Amino acid sequence: MSGHSKWKNIMHKKEKTDSARAKVFTKIGKEMAIAVREAGPDPVANSRLRDLIAKAKSLNVPNDNIERIIKKSSGADAVQYDEITYEGYGPGGVAVIVEAATDSRNRTAADVRHYFDKFGGNLGTTGCVSFMFTSKGVITIPSEDLDEDRVTEDALECGAEDFSSEEDCFEIYTDPADLRAVADALTAKGYKYDSAEIEKVPTTYVALTDEEQITKMQKLLDALEDNDDVTDVWHNWD
Repeated sequence: MSGHSKWKNIMHKKEKTDSARAKVFTKIGKEMAIAVREAGPDPVANSRLRDLIAKAKSLNVPNDNIERIIKKSSGADAVQYDEITYEGYGPGGVAVIVEAATDSRNRTAADVRHYFDKFGGNLGTTGCVSFMFTSKGVITIPSEDLDEDRVTEDALECGAEDFSSEEDCFEIYTDPADLRAVADALTAKGYKYDSAEIEKVPTTYVALTDEEQITKMQKLLDALEDNDDVTDVWHNWD
């Protein structure tokens, strides 16, 4: 199941420029604002907010920033963000799902359509590619100083469905409904995770061999991920 995760893309971003890090902070801030609106500002009672706080800390977002976002999102004058999903095809028929949090649907839709058109893709209708993905709970644990066999055993004991070892982390897969229970069970065993989220895992992958298509596909992904309104980008490019 490896290779699908946008999380590793975000992890790489934190090593880039201050501008890139600021964009990551902005995206997480919007997701936290939505989480607060949905279930309140208390991370103990709001599991989505709790997971976003863990993600923010793993990306070196200062605690003051996190507290300020939560406080601002709890106020009567908090910006209201809508969550929107776009689907389309990139160069060579690569399936792409774009998730956004925006205070201007028209602006975000225009931006996303422009990126697809500019880089050889086609923005489609709802459902045109989502059938090629399966929702999975994915828990990401830094692999430093951890024994893979032990983590695998513990993950399965906690209710995980599958396990993958990546370059610098372990990815633990669950049924979406079991994500929180598995994450809590791993925490009880002493593990600290960087991310615990519902992700979209491709059921099939598309390989690109044409250099122009490869270049355009990478530019499409870069443009989408650099947009402040876009929170997640999923694709089946192998």
